[in-house]
Amino acid sequence: MPFNDGTSTPRQAIFSVKGGHLKATDVRDLRGVIEREKAALGVLLSFEEPTKPMRTEAAAAGFFESAWGKHPKLQILTVAELLAGRRVDMPLINGANTTFKVAPRMAKKDSEAISLFDESSK
Repeated sequence: MPFNDGTSTPRQAIFSVKGGHLKATDVRDLRGVIEREKAALGVLLSFEEPTKPMRTEAAAAGFFESAWGKHPKLQILTVAELLAGRRVDMPLINGANTTFKVAPRMAKKDSEAISLFDESSK
């Protein structure tokens, strides 16, 4: 997932979703993908709670620094945590990710109502 960290360089977050039994090797594998792809962040989503070795492996990945502070480079979230409102710790600008430029709004005076039906057929 591309995101903006407040610089002119686009960043990337990589997500891995696991439904079965998790192992510390799953975290190591994601860490390897993050490093190979030069991604800023990686997130492992699962149904199961992470084990202590998994948390240790994730913590060893270090942090990504943005204008808004430090963010864990490798994060483990469960579906239950997401449903409870926990979010991925990543830079958000104005409460929303602004990866893509937003088109300017059209002024009211410049707008004109357009008919959906052909007026000449009356």
